[in-house]
Amino acid sequence: MPKRPYTYYDFTLSLCPHCLRRVEAKIVFEDGGVYMLKRCPEHGRQRVLIATDIEYYKSIRNYVKPSETPRRFNTATHYGCPYDCGLCADHEQHSCLTVVEITDRCNLTCPTCYAESSPTHGRHRTLEEVEAMVDVLVENEGEPDVVQISGGEPTLHPQFWEILDMCKRKPIKHLMVNTNGVRLAKDPAFVARLATYEGAFEVYLQFDSFRKEVLETMRGRDLREVRLQALENLNRHNLSTTLVVTLQKGLNDDEMGEIIDFALQQRCVRGVTFQPTQAAGRLQNFDPATDRLTLTETRQGIINQSLFTAEDLLPVPCNPDALVMGYALKLGGEVFPLTRYVQPAELLQSGGNTIVYEHDPRLRQHLLKLFSTANTVDTITPELNQLLCCLPTIQAPNLKYENLFRVIILQFMDAWNFDVRAIKKSCVHIVSKDLKIIPFETINMLHRDEEKLARLQVLRDIPVL
Repeated sequence: MPKRPYTYYDFTLSLCPHCLRRVEAKIVFEDGGVYMLKRCPEHGRQRVLIATDIEYYKSIRNYVKPSETPRRFNTATHYGCPYDCGLCADHEQHSCLTVVEITDRCNLTCPTCYAESSPTHGRHRTLEEVEAMVDVLVENEGEPDVVQISGGEPTLHPQFWEILDMCKRKPIKHLMVNTNGVRLAKDPAFVARLATYEGAFEVYLQFDSFRKEVLETMRGRDLREVRLQALENLNRHNLSTTLVVTLQKGLNDDEMGEIIDFALQQRCVRGVTFQPTQAAGRLQNFDPATDRLTLTETRQGIINQSLFTAEDLLPVPCNPDALVMGYALKLGGEVFPLTRYVQPAELLQSGGNTIVYEHDPRLRQHLLKLFSTANTVDTITPELNQLLCCLPTIQAPNLKYENLFRVIILQFMDAWNFDVRAIKKSCVHIVSKDLKIIPFETINMLHRDEEKLARLQVLRDIPVL
């Protein structure tokens, strides 16, 4: 009998990347990769690479855990995902990290920008508007895990300090400021004031490359000295910082290991987040058909280029299709990858029991010094278990946040690789201007501006094909 050229694995709903119509999609294994096969009545058949590692793709199902939902939902389910964002009652994950965009304005006009920000785009939100955005999140979450103040470039906002003060009065566990670093490089006094926000506060610093041509392609100007000066100012105060790297295939994906090595030498840096470019917003030097980078390609690049191994880079249980994590401890001038010692069963346990690992004599000695109350290193809980989460909370009595180093891969799906099954588990959300809480992926495709919203109204009445 004739055979298909692929192995059929799964079925889902996706989107046509050209018109955003909802279409059926097969997930198949072919030519050593995982592909999505779909057909749009208007734009024809489409074959999209979604993973380059079949075994890893299959393994992520082992990391699924029961959904943690918000305290309340904000939108009725009527049209079906992704057309009911708000969050609707059909969403399967609460807001692990929520972005609050306080301005549309930016001091750069990056060729790659999901928000299409610029010095002349949009406006600043008022303090009252921003507080309303934060309050709707607090109502949903009670105590939001991570809130990221963003934009545009949030440091341009004329009421920036008032906004931070307001956020610190709210029951937010961890507060971040997402920045391109230009203000931080030029204004040491600004960084010094940021450093007064003690406790669970962090800078999320754009850091895409060490190469001039890459930065000019992605950001429109050579920002190497800006980045280094910003880090010098942040290091001076040991202000907790995450480097965030937007990746494009063939452009800067060969720099991942170099960036990790560099980050490990910075006193203030707690980790690196790698984000493959989402095909949304302003993309002047990006062809989605050829330049998209899959999560598994990113993961393999880190394995090939850094001290992290395949055992260290694990799916994050809240959304394993889109998130990978790897943790290490910085102790006594050495770096010890830690995630390799965790088994999936232990990772998924909410209470946290024994951390299972083979003994590393050097790591063991460091841990015995840190955890003086533990009789053996084999059963250090719950302190060590607190490290093994996508959130930066540390409760070990002698272990500081600066001892922790994390590598995160955060893939924001777009219309090319859209998988409704995974989008329902999205845990990175944005509070919209009309006070809806919307997954990062879908707001950039369907809700970002009036033109997208007008298209959404048309799409809602088209049946799935």
